[in-house]
Amino acid sequence: MKKAEIKITVELDDNNLPDQILYQSTDGANKDQVPVKSMMLSFWDHNYKNSMRIDLWTKDMPVDEMKRFFYETLQTMGDSFLKATGEENIVEDLRDYCAHFADKMGIDTRK
Repeated sequence: MKKAEIKITVELDDNNLPDQILYQSTDGANKDQVPVKSMMLSFWDHNYKNSMRIDLWTKDMPVDEMKRFFYETLQTMGDSFLKATGEENIVEDLRDYCAHFADKMGIDTRK
């Protein structure tokens, strides 16, 4: 059986706010630690039937990039939900909301 490991390192300031977030994957092409400004990690606990989340961002994460990050996360959540369930109609609704979100946030979706 193949195994892969994802390592996340969070460097904190004196107030326990993230200064730097680094991730590294044993299965990726790049074996180095990669710096990122924000992350969202979700787990499903099937015993308690609830989700557990870790959402972190660095102090210097620009607001415009956070808006783009949320937009792209919503879009890719739709991709994952469609792949997992085949529920095309609700994913179309989510795509409509994503377009609305992008419009309200002033996000250029052509990038």
